[in-house]
Amino acid sequence: MLGFRRLSFAYQNLVEIPYSTILQYQDTLEVLDLSYNLLEEYPLEGCPAVLGELEKLTTLILDCNNYTSHVKFPYMPSITTVWINKNRIKNLPIFVEELRRKFPNIRFLSMMNNEAAPSYFNGGTLTQYLDYRQYVISQLPRLEVLDDKEVLKEERDEAKRTYKIQERRDTYRKKRELNKGNMTSS
Repeated sequence: MLGFRRLSFAYQNLVEIPYSTILQYQDTLEVLDLSYNLLEEYPLEGCPAVLGELEKLTTLILDCNNYTSHVKFPYMPSITTVWINKNRIKNLPIFVEELRRKFPNIRFLSMMNNEAAPSYFNGGTLTQYLDYRQYVISQLPRLEVLDDKEVLKEERDEAKRTYKIQERRDTYRKKRELNKGNMTSS
Protein backbone atom coordinates (compact mmCIF):
# COMPACT_ATOMS: atom_id res chain seq x y z
CA MET A 1 0.00 0.00 0.00
CA LEU A 2 1.34 3.40 -0.97
CA GLY A 3 1.14 5.97 1.79
CA PHE A 4 1.44 9.65 2.25
CA ARG A 5 4.68 11.26 3.35
CA ARG A 6 2.84 14.41 4.43
CA LEU A 7 -0.58 14.56 6.08
CA SER A 8 -2.39 17.79 6.92
CA PHE A 9 -5.38 18.26 9.18
CA ALA A 10 -4.91 22.04 9.29
CA TYR A 11 -7.96 24.30 9.62
CA GLN A 12 -10.33 21.45 10.55
CA ASN A 13 -11.47 22.78 13.97
CA LEU A 14 -10.32 19.50 15.47
CA VAL A 15 -10.58 19.03 19.23
CA GLU A 16 -8.97 15.57 19.05
CA ILE A 17 -6.15 14.19 16.98
CA PRO A 18 -7.51 11.69 14.38
CA TYR A 19 -5.25 8.85 15.47
CA SER A 20 -6.96 6.09 13.49
CA THR A 21 -6.52 7.98 10.21
CA ILE A 22 -2.93 8.90 11.01
CA LEU A 23 -2.01 5.29 11.81
CA GLN A 24 -3.06 4.19 8.34
CA TYR A 25 0.10 5.95 7.11
CA GLN A 26 2.47 5.08 9.94
CA ASP A 27 4.94 3.33 7.61
CA THR A 28 5.41 6.36 5.35
CA LEU A 29 4.36 9.48 7.25
CA GLU A 30 7.17 12.04 7.68
CA VAL A 31 5.27 15.32 8.20
CA LEU A 32 2.13 15.74 10.30
CA ASP A 33 0.41 19.14 10.22
CA LEU A 34 -2.23 19.68 12.91
CA SER A 35 -2.09 23.48 12.83
CA TYR A 36 -4.99 25.91 13.19
CA ASN A 37 -7.22 23.63 15.22
CA LEU A 38 -8.59 23.58 18.77
CA LEU A 39 -6.20 20.98 20.12
CA GLU A 40 -4.92 21.04 23.68
CA GLU A 41 -2.68 18.77 25.70
CA TYR A 42 -5.33 16.46 27.13
CA PRO A 43 -6.29 14.73 23.85
CA LEU A 44 -2.56 14.41 23.10
CA GLU A 45 -2.02 12.78 26.50
CA GLY A 46 -4.98 10.50 25.91
CA CYS A 47 -3.16 8.50 23.27
CA PRO A 48 0.51 9.53 23.14
CA ALA A 49 1.79 6.05 22.42
CA VAL A 50 0.00 6.18 19.06
CA LEU A 51 2.10 9.13 17.90
CA GLY A 52 5.16 7.30 19.19
CA GLU A 53 4.43 4.55 16.66
CA LEU A 54 5.13 6.96 13.79
CA GLU A 55 8.76 5.95 13.47
CA LYS A 56 9.36 7.86 10.22
CA LEU A 57 7.77 11.10 11.43
CA THR A 58 10.36 13.90 11.38
CA THR A 59 8.16 17.00 11.44
CA LEU A 60 5.32 17.86 13.79
CA ILE A 61 3.42 21.10 13.11
CA LEU A 62 1.13 22.24 15.93
CA ASP A 63 0.81 25.98 15.20
CA CYS A 64 -2.24 27.92 16.39
CA ASN A 65 -3.75 25.46 18.86
CA ASN A 66 -4.24 25.60 22.63
CA TYR A 67 -1.19 23.71 23.85
CA THR A 68 0.37 24.90 27.12
CA SER A 69 3.75 24.41 28.77
CA HIS A 70 2.46 21.20 30.36
CA VAL A 71 1.81 19.29 27.14
CA LYS A 72 3.15 15.72 27.27
CA PHE A 73 4.60 14.18 24.14
CA PRO A 74 5.50 10.54 23.55
CA TYR A 75 9.17 9.69 23.12
CA MET A 76 9.90 10.25 19.43
CA PRO A 77 13.59 10.15 18.51
CA SER A 78 12.78 10.54 14.80
CA ILE A 79 11.42 14.09 15.29
CA THR A 80 13.82 16.77 14.08
CA THR A 81 11.35 19.64 13.52
CA VAL A 82 8.66 21.04 15.80
CA TRP A 83 6.58 24.09 15.02
CA ILE A 84 4.37 25.12 17.90
CA ASN A 85 3.90 28.82 17.17
CA LYS A 86 0.98 30.76 18.60
CA ASN A 87 -0.14 28.46 21.40
CA ARG A 88 -0.38 29.12 25.15
CA ILE A 89 3.12 28.19 26.26
CA LYS A 90 4.12 30.31 29.25
CA ASN A 91 6.67 28.33 31.27
CA LEU A 92 9.81 27.97 29.18
CA PRO A 93 11.82 25.58 31.42
CA ILE A 94 8.96 23.07 31.76
CA PHE A 95 8.23 23.10 28.05
CA VAL A 96 11.85 22.92 26.89
CA GLU A 97 12.56 20.05 29.30
CA GLU A 98 9.69 18.10 27.73
CA LEU A 99 11.11 18.75 24.26
CA ARG A 100 14.61 17.78 25.37
CA ARG A 101 13.45 14.48 26.90
CA LYS A 102 10.95 13.43 24.22
CA PHE A 103 12.61 14.73 21.03
CA PRO A 104 16.34 14.11 21.58
CA ASN A 105 17.21 14.82 17.94
CA ILE A 106 15.32 18.08 17.52
CA ARG A 107 17.17 20.45 15.18
CA PHE A 108 14.49 22.95 14.17
CA LEU A 109 12.15 24.57 16.68
CA SER A 110 9.75 27.43 16.20
CA MET A 111 7.64 28.65 19.10
CA MET A 112 7.06 32.27 18.15
CA ASN A 113 4.07 34.14 19.46
CA ASN A 114 3.99 32.25 22.77
CA GLU A 115 4.44 34.06 26.06
CA ALA A 116 7.48 31.89 26.83
CA ALA A 117 9.15 33.14 23.64
CA PRO A 118 9.42 36.91 24.14
CA SER A 119 10.06 39.06 21.10
CA TYR A 120 9.40 42.53 19.84
CA PHE A 121 6.15 41.30 18.29
CA ASN A 122 4.58 40.15 21.56
CA GLY A 123 5.85 42.89 23.87
CA GLY A 124 9.17 41.34 24.86
CA THR A 125 12.40 43.30 25.15
CA LEU A 126 15.62 42.57 23.30
CA THR A 127 17.17 41.35 26.55
CA GLN A 128 14.27 38.94 27.16
CA TYR A 129 14.51 37.67 23.58
CA LEU A 130 18.26 37.06 23.82
CA ASP A 131 17.90 35.29 27.17
CA TYR A 132 15.11 33.12 25.75
CA ARG A 133 17.33 32.11 22.85
CA GLN A 134 20.32 31.39 25.07
CA TYR A 135 18.27 29.26 27.43
CA VAL A 136 16.66 27.16 24.67
CA ILE A 137 19.95 26.74 22.82
CA SER A 138 21.72 25.66 26.02
CA GLN A 139 19.07 22.98 26.69
CA LEU A 140 18.72 21.60 23.14
CA PRO A 141 22.29 20.89 22.02
CA ARG A 142 21.45 19.76 18.46
CA LEU A 143 19.31 22.80 17.66
CA GLU A 144 20.26 24.41 14.32
CA VAL A 145 17.40 26.90 13.92
CA LEU A 146 15.31 28.55 16.62
CA ASP A 147 12.24 30.37 15.40
CA ASP A 148 13.29 32.19 12.27
CA LYS A 149 17.01 32.42 12.99
CA GLU A 150 19.93 30.03 12.57
CA VAL A 151 21.83 29.12 15.75
CA LEU A 152 25.37 30.38 15.29
CA LYS A 153 28.44 28.83 16.92
CA GLU A 154 29.13 32.03 18.86
CA GLU A 155 25.56 32.05 20.14
CA ARG A 156 25.84 28.40 21.24
CA ASP A 157 29.13 29.10 23.03
CA GLU A 158 27.62 32.10 24.83
CA ALA A 159 24.57 30.06 25.83
CA LYS A 160 26.81 27.35 27.32
CA ARG A 161 28.83 29.93 29.26
CA THR A 162 25.76 31.75 30.53
CA TYR A 163 23.88 28.71 31.71
CA LYS A 164 27.00 26.96 33.02
CA ILE A 165 27.46 29.96 35.32
CA GLN A 166 23.81 29.66 36.33
CA GLU A 167 24.30 25.95 37.12
CA ARG A 168 27.30 26.82 39.32
CA ARG A 169 25.27 29.45 41.18
CA ASP A 170 22.42 26.99 41.73
CA THR A 171 24.82 24.31 42.99
CA TYR A 172 26.52 26.80 45.32
CA ARG A 173 23.14 27.99 46.63
CA LYS A 174 21.97 24.40 47.28
CA LYS A 175 25.19 23.55 49.13
CA ARG A 176 24.85 26.70 51.23
CA GLU A 177 21.24 25.84 52.10
CA LEU A 178 22.27 22.28 53.03
CA ASN A 179 25.04 23.59 55.26
CA LYS A 180 22.60 25.96 56.99
CA GLY A 181 20.19 23.06 57.51
CA ASN A 182 22.93 20.89 58.99
CA MET A 183 24.01 23.69 61.33
CA THR A 184 20.49 24.28 62.65
CA SER A 185 19.78 20.58 63.20
CA SER A 186 22.96 20.12 65.30
